[in-house]
Amino acid sequence: MSHDSVERLGRWGQYLEDLQAFASAPVALESQGKLVRVAGLVLEATGVRVPVGSVCQIHMPSSAANPRRGQAPVNAEVVGFSGDRAYLMPTDEVHGLSSGAMVLPRPAALHGPVLGQQRHPWRRDEDRGLHLPMGDGLLGRVVDSHGHPLDRRGPLENVLPEPMVRRPINAMDRDPVRTPLDTGVRSINAMLTVGRGQRLGLFAGTGVGKSVLLGMMARYTQADVIVVGLIGERGREVKEFIEDILGEEGLARSVVVAAPADAPPLLRMQGATYATAIAEHFRDRGLHVLLLMDSLTRYAMAQREIALAIGEPPATKGYPPSCFAKLPQLVERSGNGMAGGGSITAFYTVLSEGDDQQDPIADAARGILDGHIVLSRELAEAGHYPAIDIERSISRVMSNVARPAHIVCARRFRQLWAKHNKARDLLQLGAYVPGHDHELDLAVRLHPDMVHLLQQDMHQPAGLASSVDQLEKLVNVS
Repeated sequence: MSHDSVERLGRWGQYLEDLQAFASAPVALESQGKLVRVAGLVLEATGVRVPVGSVCQIHMPSSAANPRRGQAPVNAEVVGFSGDRAYLMPTDEVHGLSSGAMVLPRPAALHGPVLGQQRHPWRRDEDRGLHLPMGDGLLGRVVDSHGHPLDRRGPLENVLPEPMVRRPINAMDRDPVRTPLDTGVRSINAMLTVGRGQRLGLFAGTGVGKSVLLGMMARYTQADVIVVGLIGERGREVKEFIEDILGEEGLARSVVVAAPADAPPLLRMQGATYATAIAEHFRDRGLHVLLLMDSLTRYAMAQREIALAIGEPPATKGYPPSCFAKLPQLVERSGNGMAGGGSITAFYTVLSEGDDQQDPIADAARGILDGHIVLSRELAEAGHYPAIDIERSISRVMSNVARPAHIVCARRFRQLWAKHNKARDLLQLGAYVPGHDHELDLAVRLHPDMVHLLQQDMHQPAGLASSVDQLEKLVNVS
């Protein structure tokens, strides 16, 4: 008998031994539960024993006289449990569900030995969480929280399902923020220089131009891939943002994840998590990613709806403690990767209700982000765009990415701007008399040029080098 025949027989013998081991070892049966209660946003089921975060399917019995009979099952995620009852949050329409519906965990595949490969024990996959499409096929596409296309351009191609939950990066393994990033916005480049891998918040009330500012950064920022998460906003704004603000040029290198305000709270949270997971996917491939999420406040509101529905007590202005725990878990996933790898530079919009900067979500976000850019309603009403209030805004990594001369000029600019703002009442009343205060005289003389530096048309990009050069020339006049 030849050597090849002996080797082939050996492999077949090994495979038969693996099959015998599988037949002799018990395999856990899939659990099956029953829907017993629907209360508001929460579904309660008994008999289902799966971890929190697992996906389940709810089927109506074939014999039930029910409008849902014969329709697709309702997908839901386990968000908590009490005793033998599991709390589920649906991601589909629940109309037509009735007591006694079957609750089945997401089908888990069996893994075992394959002929010619290394021997493995037969087992059932314990990962029952969401696996959503990732890959280059997402570029230029608009998808929902499940990865389903919304742009009517056919199914996704060149994508593979990947888990939504990833192991966090060790803080000591992250590459520090040391490289400046050109955002294409003059006031940010000059006064609030952003570093690659930084995470900033755009703090604003309604209608002050934050979506336009996001669109400018999406078109002009130097990044390989742009991921846009439209979370909890008006459905009308999704198409407008893509066509009018993002444009064809911006969309070509972008992935847009849309979860509008009428989506269930779990889908809104899942949309933010999915957008972050897509950004992580491209970062792990060594690419530089710009993540724009509008808005972080809607994400926290969705978590508040879920937490209150399952009985968590409210703490600060109606927000349960889990809301403030979820924010850093989401934000910390962005940033730089390993040394020499890719990065995620993230901008999160934070909606300040009633322009209150002490809103609990706004206050919590300031503490976990690497800086904040405040948009002023007063400036927006005066026609000053982008309406960035540089006195109340800060970039915490600017000292690490900007040249010392640039930092000195930015500090001098702030001093003159603040001097002029403090004397605004005197100027409006005509009580200002030149010659008594040299600093104020200089601030008044340079104010038109300072306003020109901070203002910018949304269709005209301003590079980092030209922005800094214009700032230095303006300040050095003094």
